[in-house]
Amino acid sequence: MIILKFGGKSLSNGLGIQNVISIIQNKINKKEPIVVVLSARGNATNELEQILELAQQNKEYKSDWEAFRAYQREPMPLLNFDAEFNQLEKLFEGVKLIGDYSLKIKDLVLAQGELLAIKLVSALLNANGFKSIAVDSRLLFKTDSNFGNAHIKEELSAENTINFFNQIPVGTLPVVSGFIATNRAGETTTLGRNGSNYSASLLAKYLNTEELQNYTHVNGIYTANPNQVEDARVIKHLNYQEANELANFGASILHAKTIIPLIENKIPLRILNTFNPEGTGTLISSANNNIDVKSISVQNDVGIIHIEGRGMLGKTGIDSRIFNTLGNKDISVGVISQGSSERSIGFIIAKNQTKTAVSALKSEFRTEIIEKDISAITALHDVSVITVVGQNLKAFSSSYQALAKNNVDLLLINNTLNGKNISLVVKNENATKAVNIIHSQIFGVSKKINIAIFGKGNVGGSLINQILKSQEQIAKRKQTRLNIFALAGTQHILLDRNGIGENWRSDYEKAAKNNGIQQVIDYATKHHLENLIAIDNTASSEFIEDYSRLIEQGFDLISSNKLANTSGFQFYQNIRSKLKKYGKQYLYETNVGAGLPLIDTIKLLHDSGENITRIRGVFSGSLSYLFNAFSSENIPFSTVLEQAIAKGFTEPDPREDLCGNDVARKLLILARELDLENEFDDIRIKNLIPEALRAGTAESFLSKLEALNPFYQKLKESQKPDHVLRYIGDLHGDLQKEKGILEVDLVSVSKFSSLGQLSGSDSIFEIYTESYGDKLIVIQGAGAGAEVTARGVFGDLLRIAEKK
Repeated sequence: MIILKFGGKSLSNGLGIQNVISIIQNKINKKEPIVVVLSARGNATNELEQILELAQQNKEYKSDWEAFRAYQREPMPLLNFDAEFNQLEKLFEGVKLIGDYSLKIKDLVLAQGELLAIKLVSALLNANGFKSIAVDSRLLFKTDSNFGNAHIKEELSAENTINFFNQIPVGTLPVVSGFIATNRAGETTTLGRNGSNYSASLLAKYLNTEELQNYTHVNGIYTANPNQVEDARVIKHLNYQEANELANFGASILHAKTIIPLIENKIPLRILNTFNPEGTGTLISSANNNIDVKSISVQNDVGIIHIEGRGMLGKTGIDSRIFNTLGNKDISVGVISQGSSERSIGFIIAKNQTKTAVSALKSEFRTEIIEKDISAITALHDVSVITVVGQNLKAFSSSYQALAKNNVDLLLINNTLNGKNISLVVKNENATKAVNIIHSQIFGVSKKINIAIFGKGNVGGSLINQILKSQEQIAKRKQTRLNIFALAGTQHILLDRNGIGENWRSDYEKAAKNNGIQQVIDYATKHHLENLIAIDNTASSEFIEDYSRLIEQGFDLISSNKLANTSGFQFYQNIRSKLKKYGKQYLYETNVGAGLPLIDTIKLLHDSGENITRIRGVFSGSLSYLFNAFSSENIPFSTVLEQAIAKGFTEPDPREDLCGNDVARKLLILARELDLENEFDDIRIKNLIPEALRAGTAESFLSKLEALNPFYQKLKESQKPDHVLRYIGDLHGDLQKEKGILEVDLVSVSKFSSLGQLSGSDSIFEIYTESYGDKLIVIQGAGAGAEVTARGVFGDLLRIAEKK
């Protein structure tokens, strides 16, 4: 024999009740001997309780009552529910009249939900030609008089059950109500939370069935709540102990009371989905398997009680007094954490009991409070307990580090004596994020990197397309999902927690107005997004002011914007202080060498103690192209400049390149990587624009390009033989002092030198060091272009993602 138990959502109107009838009929057609146990249908229990509350408060409840009755009648309108409805009406009217109700009355009201369910399902089966009877479990189960959470009288209940089932005619299907029972006086009692499942497991025990199949609205027990963790997976098998641990730590479809009756007779429990009847679900049995971590559960509606004081140090009996006081108030204690100094203790209790607990403890320790031996007894609400079932503290270290990197503070942490379970307490607002982080670390699913991109121009647009093109490959190779959840431009902001797609350009145009960075921060917080990275592809001096706020909100930073690293030295230091304080990374490889590994190389050399004595090179891909072409070809300077503009190597106003400020900023960034305290004003810059052409509009300048030719032609012709022009940045001097010498200049070099052999739009950097002597470290490669710069930003993104 098999017990089939169906929950409230399974029995809801429409597809739910239809599937229940179909599952039962299939079992009967296959000649499988079954007994059916039912919960109240839909949200009947909550709705009855709500109507009861309204009646007690003398508020209007008739509309809710009519809606309840209509819902219960809907699957079979002609079925007679007069007995149940009349009793409920009288009870509600009585409660409204006296303005109060007892737990005994509440049990009688709530019991009607299960009685309505068994009457309906039995009638539907009979109407379809399957003989069944509705069985009121109050005839079977006897309890004490603890209304609301009654305790079963085992021997009497077992005897009643066996006798009753022996009288059921062969071929008749019993449809039994869950949740309800009676005391010795025949008064209705209920079995408390998860009572219907408990009824089913008791029935399985008394009838010694082969299996209990619990049909719910989910596919089984998951590695985490699938409503919180998209990557949660169904656990195929648990043993009784593991299931019991999950039940104790908040798994919503399990309860310790459900498991215990099954253990003695080793009756398997299978969790199945009414809405996916072909699924195999989760099997709970006595067998073991070799998988350690089973699931991550979350308990909400809890609070922390914290007691602190110098007088607790070394004093015996404190803990005993605390827990005796709470026990006298029927307050159960969960996770406990005590400082090694014994000066404080924290523990978890139900949220709705925190006020009572604090009051009782203050009364118990009033003398110690007056004498200041205890300085505080406080409660912290709105916290959650996250429990990892099957892992020890040592194995939890990677999860702990990942939580810290994502700014998730642990209020308490505790592990069991056998080291198989870890519980940690976090604020409710961090619970979903924390569960996702831990789940990703433990179960090896793809970790999600949530990216906010600011700026959708040439570099930003190229980066987005590169990420989208590589997403699947990176997910497969690195088990990392790159998810662009935010794209902010000057006009609009596109937000999608599941990531923007290939149609991002058109989606952006239809997106909401960009009202500032707080939109992105609020969105990430609302959707509990973890592993946050902000990428600045703007050239905005205003946006860099938001870097600190992004760091504080848990974002790592990547930037192709040079302004943050070339602003005042105090600003530069403040950003570094923030990064250190919040444990965040800030990468900006593209600030100097586009996609070349320059900053990373210099940082490694410097951090290893190498004395870098000079850095020199062609820092601008735009100006590299300009002077490479001008030096090697017999054409006017203006013609080469027009070609560079047409190829997109320069800014729309090429004076931004020709003035030398861009090269100067790159040089300053390198200086600061060597811990030099130079400011931008310290740099001597050779401006390539004649003074007469520096003012005016871009259009005006572009119309006068030929005026550049005489000056640059003269420079070109006055060089030594086999020499070429190069626009370079040069950091030199005593670089062990506070400041170095920074120069940006147009120089003539041998065409056989490393600088002179440069071609196209390549950049080149010569690094002089004490250890390497005359053997320079030379880094050379593409130095311009949106695709190249975007690829460099992408490299920074992957470096940060790797460490998440």
